[in-house]
Amino acid sequence: MTAISLGMPEVPTRLADRRKSRQIQVGSVAVGGDAPVSVQSMTTTRTSDIGATLQQIAELTASGCQIVRVACPTQDDADALSTIARKSQIPVIADIHFQPKYVFAAIDAGCAAVRVNPGNIKQFDDKVKEIAKAASAAGVPIRIGVNAGSLDRRLLEKYGKATPEALVESALWEASLFEEHDFRDIKISVKHNDPVVMVNAYRLLAQKCDYPLHLGVTEAGPAFQGTIKSAVAFGALLAEGIGDTIRVSLSAPPAEEVKVGIQILESLNLRQRRLEIVSCPSCGRAQVDVYKLADQVSAGLEGMEVPLRVAVMGCVVNGPGEAREADLGVASGNGKGQIFVKGEVIKTVPESKIVETLIEEAMKLAEQMEADGVMSGEPEVSIS
Repeated sequence: MTAISLGMPEVPTRLADRRKSRQIQVGSVAVGGDAPVSVQSMTTTRTSDIGATLQQIAELTASGCQIVRVACPTQDDADALSTIARKSQIPVIADIHFQPKYVFAAIDAGCAAVRVNPGNIKQFDDKVKEIAKAASAAGVPIRIGVNAGSLDRRLLEKYGKATPEALVESALWEASLFEEHDFRDIKISVKHNDPVVMVNAYRLLAQKCDYPLHLGVTEAGPAFQGTIKSAVAFGALLAEGIGDTIRVSLSAPPAEEVKVGIQILESLNLRQRRLEIVSCPSCGRAQVDVYKLADQVSAGLEGMEVPLRVAVMGCVVNGPGEAREADLGVASGNGKGQIFVKGEVIKTVPESKIVETLIEEAMKLAEQMEADGVMSGEPEVSIS
């Protein structure tokens, strides 16, 4: 009889065909084409404070951030870009508003890319030829970043407000100016604080160009609200194959943005999953404190990099089935827990021993997976 694997179930490898976009290179990170979706964030420090900015970039890098953006509103910030770009462990994008001269400073400083907001840069269109020439010579891509809150006055007058059509028209108009000078090393974003408007804008933009797209719900809000809004919007678009880089904008420390972004990609199987805790919701059937168990197991396994699914279940209704289908699990009840490893019951332990037993068995599995070369990283499968 052929054995049936009862381990981690296969995750569907395809939600939709990936939108076919041209590929650009942001420093060491490929963006667009068949490259994996990358996670970005932005520093909150004054860029002119080189030490603080590099420290925050190091923290972002450790959290999994792949590309970082730094603000450049002053000459002091522009002067700091060279050192920051050279010492950062990940590609640095300079964020330019109001002053075209800082675009040239960022290119000269060795930044991996430059973000420009055409609605905020006076006489920007008059500088496109020079910017395109300088960026092309240095191999530096340009992100055209349109924001609902800073839309060009002419488009606001035309549409009445920042509609999807207004956002897209702004972005494509600026892209066309670069195209006139044979510059197409471009990435585009059309951000709005309303997920519905944002999703419709990106859908429209995806139909009208082949540039890689950077997804963002701008000013998404505090951590909880912003996480929900970003997950809803990104999920809708990424499930349709739209999106090449993402930034979760939260009123929270930047590393939190990265954690949420990574979790969104893992949930959509656009990045190989790492530790995943499957646990019961609130339910009157639970015979143990599932909240406490799940929190303790999560804390004990924090930082685990291998793709391990752990089920923490509190009753006999769904518990055995969920625990059996996970790599590791517990089905709890009557003051004890059955411990499952790869679908098989290996022992029954008292409730007081559940957490330490799960952590111990998880460590054994992780060591074996590492020995077998199963490590977290970019997905082995992607939406193509």
